[in-house]
Amino acid sequence: MTAHVAPAALAAYAAGTLGPDPATTWTLEGHLERCAQCRAQLAELAAPPLRALLDDTRTTILAQARSGPPPVPQRLLRRLRRWRLRWTGWSVLGWAAMTCSAILAAVLLDWNYPDRPSAVLLLAPVAPLAGLAVTWSHRADPAWETIAGTARAGLELLLRRTLAVLALVLPPLTLAGLALGRNPALWLLPCLTFTAATLLLGSRVGVPLAAALLGGGWLAAAGAATFGHGGAAAFATAPAEALIRAETMPAWAAAAVVLALLTALRADHLRNPATWR
Repeated sequence: MTAHVAPAALAAYAAGTLGPDPATTWTLEGHLERCAQCRAQLAELAAPPLRALLDDTRTTILAQARSGPPPVPQRLLRRLRRWRLRWTGWSVLGWAAMTCSAILAAVLLDWNYPDRPSAVLLLAPVAPLAGLAVTWSHRADPAWETIAGTARAGLELLLRRTLAVLALVLPPLTLAGLALGRNPALWLLPCLTFTAATLLLGSRVGVPLAAALLGGGWLAAAGAATFGHGGAAAFATAPAEALIRAETMPAWAAAAVVLALLTALRADHLRNPATWR
């Protein structure tokens, strides 16, 4: 190609009739990228509507380049969505409804059978474990692969979701205790202890499996021992009544602190995608 493109070739290119040979088109376009004079001639050959469109586009691009893009409005729904992604997921709603229903059923049992050991006291220590299993399960969270690969995955994300689960569980448990005339603070430390134990065991076998083992084991063992006896003897043999009282709170507190420290030491293991089961 000569120093500049021939006017006939520019006119054919502008009209779209340059020819089927792609090599000729590539060569011409390569020259246009480097030659301002030929680009100016090509612009003059363009139809008036096309030139007006190109002028408007150029003016808009230059204006945005000088002033920057407009700020994105921070709307309430966007903020709520960001909070939800950081702290929990939609899958927790079904679990929350199930847990509230179970607590309500336990309250009704305690109201209708006051001579029996408290079902609320049996359920309260392990009430958050099902929520942990749901929020840390790839079967319930379709975005688990993306989340597990982020920089905040691991102990930080798990603690965020654990706090969200506790924030959903503790209010209905508190209302249940007040409705039954029991002190809700009695089962706060057992609840935290089982939560810390689930996180610690979850660093080895996965949080959902750990929640199933600890929660199911407590309900099966304590429930069998509690409701396997009748009459006044049930209160004397109920593990929940014997283990969850004011005198045992220091032991529960010490266990919760030790388990929390051990969980912090195994924080790196919680980054393993195997903890999402």
